[in-house]
Amino acid sequence: MAEKPWSEACERNRGPILEVLRETFAAATRVLEVGSGTGQHAVFFAAALPQLVWQPSELAEHLPGIAAWRDEAGLPNLLSPLELDVDAAPWPVAEVDGMFSANTLHIMSWPSVENFFRGAAAVLGAGGMLAVYGPFNYGGRYTAESNARFDAFLRARDAQSGIRDVEAVHALAQRNGFEPCADHAMPANNRTLTWRRSA
Repeated sequence: MAEKPWSEACERNRGPILEVLRETFAAATRVLEVGSGTGQHAVFFAAALPQLVWQPSELAEHLPGIAAWRDEAGLPNLLSPLELDVDAAPWPVAEVDGMFSANTLHIMSWPSVENFFRGAAAVLGAGGMLAVYGPFNYGGRYTAESNARFDAFLRARDAQSGIRDVEAVHALAQRNGFEPCADHAMPANNRTLTWRRSA
């Protein structure tokens, strides 16, 4: 079995995210998580929301770590992780009524963020809910000095990445048939944004 990867941030933010997801996915039955990372979130949310079938997904190199978390947890509603690249259309996913992603939009290029919303529109049925967690700018401004430092770090590593302006993300979501629902303040200057797929 692969060694289980670990993220301290996942442990810190999972409780507040769960409270948003309980509300956002109250009517959902099958949720796709895009960019499952270590797999910690998938196990925690699947255990806390047993009414949902939880589908983790990631790039190929992260799948063994997610599978190690899944195998240890033994949860009946947590599926084997899928290989999913947001830039590779169509996504290998049957229709879902919920989609979640954490800490992904700021590490992608903007064209990949566009593909993220196109893919979400393709797999979410009418009324389906999308929830995205991470840092965002408002009116072109950082919400905290720590976010400004984080953005500089991201752009030094990859010039195409960086904290996204919430207005641009909302405009992109709406072009792909999503109506904004809520904007939740989260710990460490993060947000969870939610949208509903239009009919």
